[in-house]
Amino acid sequence: MQAQHLSNLLDSPSLCPYTCHSTLLYMDTISRESNSSYLPVAGVLVGVLALILGGIALAKVSSLNKRVPEDLQDKLTSLTTDTQSASAAADKAGKGVDSLQRSSQVAFDSIGPELGGLRDSVKKLEDAAKARVVAPKSAKGGEGAAATAVGPGEYKVKPGDTGTKIAKATGVSLSELETVNPGIDWRRLKVGQTIKTK
Repeated sequence: MQAQHLSNLLDSPSLCPYTCHSTLLYMDTISRESNSSYLPVAGVLVGVLALILGGIALAKVSSLNKRVPEDLQDKLTSLTTDTQSASAAADKAGKGVDSLQRSSQVAFDSIGPELGGLRDSVKKLEDAAKARVVAPKSAKGGEGAAATAVGPGEYKVKPGDTGTKIAKATGVSLSELETVNPGIDWRRLKVGQTIKTK
């Protein structure tokens, strides 16, 4: 009966303009003719395949729900609590590291000037020790050879020393050295022998 009603509508020009009437007739002709396209069949097959896969997926999800342990919620709660505890411990450790870094910097800042002062003191001590080992240089001597200081007003003979070299090194004339040291044979000086310079 519906087909009869549709046919009456299509035949009635007052109800449907000419373009509508011819378009519907043309579409009807396409569907009635033997069409060799497999596109509609492929669409139906894909739809059926989708329904089958959906059913299989539903069955798998249903069987998975049966395998989930009942105490899963308790385990998840415990895991969440452990994670929060670890996060809090990490925050506390981070604050401890920051505090340690600040206190270490303060300590280094306070020790720095002290180390500088100690370095200056050590330098002064080294300079003083060097000054004691080396005797004053001759004011008159051309070579300015350093004399070995034994004590104030004394000179210790070194290898190759002669009376003239000792006089130049100490800044005292040879005649003064002979006067102050009457018992010394100036032609036969011995290494390590002590000579008075005053």
